[in-house]
Amino acid sequence: MRIVIVGATGNVGTSVVRALAADPAVTSLLGLARRTPDWRVEKTEWAAADITESDLVPLFRGADAVVHLAWAFQPTHDAAATWRTNVLGGNRVFAAVAEAGVPVLVYASSVGAYSPGPKDRPVDESWPTDGWPGASYTREKAYLERVLDVFEARHPECRVVRLRPGFIFKREAAQEQRRIFGGPLVPGLDVRRLPVVPDIPGLRFQVVAAEDAAEAYRLAVLGQARGPFNIAADPPIGTPELADLLDARPVRVPATLVRTALAAGWNLNLVPASPGLFDAVLRLPIMDTGRARTELGWTPRRSATEALQEFFTGLREDGGMATPPLAARTGGRIREFLTSRRP
Repeated sequence: MRIVIVGATGNVGTSVVRALAADPAVTSLLGLARRTPDWRVEKTEWAAADITESDLVPLFRGADAVVHLAWAFQPTHDAAATWRTNVLGGNRVFAAVAEAGVPVLVYASSVGAYSPGPKDRPVDESWPTDGWPGASYTREKAYLERVLDVFEARHPECRVVRLRPGFIFKREAAQEQRRIFGGPLVPGLDVRRLPVVPDIPGLRFQVVAAEDAAEAYRLAVLGQARGPFNIAADPPIGTPELADLLDARPVRVPATLVRTALAAGWNLNLVPASPGLFDAVLRLPIMDTGRARTELGWTPRRSATEALQEFFTGLREDGGMATPPLAARTGGRIREFLTSRRP
């Protein structure tokens, strides 16, 4: 079985490559990324490709499945740029899958595709996927859900699986995630020294370890399931879980105060994460993962708190991998300022 992974060198991609390479049913992998890595994995070859302009059809032809993971979070102040990569690029990936006659497409959607929902009860995959209009990430994820609706109607011969995971963490990706969301002013951090944790009303979210998310992708590729699947580990993370994990005291902080500070940093180009993304996180529903467990046969091996602890360890240890997105150091803090600046 030959599988093409689009966006194979990031947080999720590297874990998916490992999971698929270890499966005896997989004979070869082609990892696509804008910049090829020094990292070497059994059964895997690499090719440089940009989903916004490269001819993807020859790369997909003869594949038994395509896994589309590529996503650009930056430049975070340029919504048109991320739209070109994520939405227009995603459209090109889907069109190339159809033209190359690939029988299976597995797409990395997100909890961010969901419309605002409850925090006190889980929702299944039938919850509306209209996103949150105030954040580029959630708008783009929701839009691609509509694109896939049309794709499935036009190409019923292609088995399409949409995975909608919560926040995905592993130690080697912590510095990449700091760069994307925290920016250059957030240092490598030893959270064991934090005496307090902010208690923000509405902050409750779901987490999954990257290796467990990768297992869901492996099952999606090699099985027969189709449609959307929620992917997350227990328990949902809120202030009590964070305080217990960090052995810190919760301190009530109004969400409006946090948003005001974040907006100030955003407008000064000091923080790459937008206030709209903060609004979206506060509105994410809690997902029911029952369908993934029964139809995919997926069960996470690590708890949400264990996955989050991996992230904190990566922040403290300055870890990384030999791929461009996961490199522990990428040219210094000045370059980090430049990658998220306004157009």
